Amino acid sequence: MIATGRVERTTGRSLNTVLRRLDSGQLLLICAAGLVAVAGVAHTATVGLDRPEIAVGFGALIAVGELARLTMPGNREVAPIGAAAALGYTLLLDLSQHPLTHSALQVVAVIAVGMAAGAAPHLAVGRPPRLDAMARRLLTGALLAFAFRPLADPLRRMTEPPTSTWWPALAVMVTLIAVNLLVDVLIAAWLRAEQVRTAFRVAVRDELNMAFPLGAAVAASGVLLALATHSMDLVALLVFAAPLLVTQVAFRKYAGIRATYLQTVRALSRVTEVGGYVEPGHSRRVSRLAVAVGRELGMAEPELLELEYAALMHDIGQLSLRDPIPGGATVLTEPEQARRIAELGAEVIRQTGVLDRVAELVRRQCDPISADPPLSSRIIKVANAYDDLVGPSTDRDRSGAALERVRCAPGGAYDPHALEALARVIDRGRL
Repeated sequence: MIATGRVERTTGRSLNTVLRRLDSGQLLLICAAGLVAVAGVAHTATVGLDRPEIAVGFGALIAVGELARLTMPGNREVAPIGAAAALGYTLLLDLSQHPLTHSALQVVAVIAVGMAAGAAPHLAVGRPPRLDAMARRLLTGALLAFAFRPLADPLRRMTEPPTSTWWPALAVMVTLIAVNLLVDVLIAAWLRAEQVRTAFRVAVRDELNMAFPLGAAVAASGVLLALATHSMDLVALLVFAAPLLVTQVAFRKYAGIRATYLQTVRALSRVTEVGGYVEPGHSRRVSRLAVAVGRELGMAEPELLELEYAALMHDIGQLSLRDPIPGGATVLTEPEQARRIAELGAEVIRQTGVLDRVAELVRRQCDPISADPPLSSRIIKVANAYDDLVGPSTDRDRSGAALERVRCAPGGAYDPHALEALARVIDRGRL
């Protein structure tokens, strides 16, 4: 009883925390997915399951996929195995030459129950899933089911003798999946634009570059699973689950390496703070400012990651100084000294052997505009100057005075586009 109570309290706190973090777009998506799920489950409970052993088999694989979900770069929660299983169940035409007539609402019910079963253990231990990500997976799966299931019977008849051709069915599958992937990208971009406060077109481009390849691989797996089940029965679930699990382990390791990388860079950036060379929190504040400005200027996600790394370590060259600069404010030093600090910091970063591009961004942060430094270097220079003057203060008068001082720097020392983007970021509170 005590253990059950603890689990219930943990689950309740986790759900409350998740709900407090949701914006209006996420809530709308979750409500829509909830209505669709309730409709699917209610309809299926009323009319009963068609071929329950198949529904249970695919539902179990969906649950395993949700249980083994992972977070990819950009804080994208994905469940490739569950998504492939849901796609395979949607596209099923027959099993051992026996036609399958399950409806779109039954597909929705199987997906919803499978996802809930896979998410339950995470909730029990206080690791709530991303409700918006689950809702998106459910809604896109439902859209495909409502588009494909009414066509399943005529497509299945085309695969029977005497014609026995799969090309029309395959063409319809690929077409609907392509449209479904595009809808998924647009929904994901809409959510991401709200979450990270970037332009919708930028979010669409990032989703196409970062998430679409994985979505295409999942789609291909789902189609193969549906076609294999035609001749292999439910054994196809086991045959395809093994390589999908291996692939997911590889994805998890990749995501873990990326997360460890960022944690290492953040730890390294704090060395200057611990040593008293810069004010506490300076590197993190500059990094957040720089990334927000980069988003404002429409930078792609890989560029933003490099910008974040470089901004975190932009002051690491100060470790070479015998006498720390007062407050670590390089904006108040001579240009030659600031450039020397940047060059020394770049040499330190280059020693890692894997961050050469980041080292170059740090090295060129103090270059004049006439030398045409990279955009990321210009952004770091602006963000650093602003934080050197403002620090952790939230006073708007001090913020305005700092912006004006940076704008009036002699010789056009700062990139005007980065400056204006910084002003918009600060004015909107987009940090």
